Amino acid sequence: MSDLLLDIRTSANSFTKTEKRVADYVLANPKDVMYMSITELADACGVGDTSVFRFCRHLKQKGYHDFKMHLAQSLSDQSNASVFDDQSPEDSLEVTVHKALEANVNALRETCNLIDYKALYTAVEWLAEAERSAFFGSGSSAVSALDAQARFMRITSKVCMSMDTHMQTFCASLLTPRDVAVLYSYSGNTKDTVSIAQTAKQAGARLICISRFRKSPLEGLCDLLLLCGANEGPMQGGSLSAKVSQLFLTEVLYLGYFKRTYEQSMHNKHLSSTAISEKLY
Repeated sequence: MSDLLLDIRTSANSFTKTEKRVADYVLANPKDVMYMSITELADACGVGDTSVFRFCRHLKQKGYHDFKMHLAQSLSDQSNASVFDDQSPEDSLEVTVHKALEANVNALRETCNLIDYKALYTAVEWLAEAERSAFFGSGSSAVSALDAQARFMRITSKVCMSMDTHMQTFCASLLTPRDVAVLYSYSGNTKDTVSIAQTAKQAGARLICISRFRKSPLEGLCDLLLLCGANEGPMQGGSLSAKVSQLFLTEVLYLGYFKRTYEQSMHNKHLSSTAISEKLY
């Protein structure tokens, strides 16, 4: 496998003027670029998304995600250690445990600091008013969507979620303007989730996006954005810190909904708790 950073340096004379701007930024900020969406990188370089894509293609990359994968590998090869989660092969298990703890605590703290309370209050109101709330996600984000369904099912029957993206598409197509879709995607660039968002948007539903990035194809479709704070490298998909930040926002929405619909939620929680108690010894 070729060294991507070396390829960028050796290709300097073959880049167009706009590609050269992208190349210079990547060489100066390679670790930052790993956590940037294509739109964020384009904005940082003062060029368009298409210029960044052409830059990737110039380097014989299939696309922006492929570019970031090889950039991560290039950085990893140079440092001979993981650059994604600050882990090292020389770390003891005790050190690894504390680094993992710190990463997850930092993800929660950053997510809390990123909360837009106006958007959060609006999201809670939408969920409380909705005839149905549907949770969507693919890959590891589908697990977060499934957890949201399991959480809300304790206090309301007006929720749905499927792990199968075809079933999610069916569900999205049958939403109405009286419904809410909550979409989980760390990158905001997942094709399946973006497609489902388009379907839900066409159906007239209100869309809430839980993602890491402000500018992404998914965020552009959604009505509200709730930011999660974990950094995740392109070779670290499905990291616990990213999931923890998504689940934290789910918990905040759940508690807000509970307070907003307190009497009905307390009644439903009693019914569901009583029903499940019969399953326990």
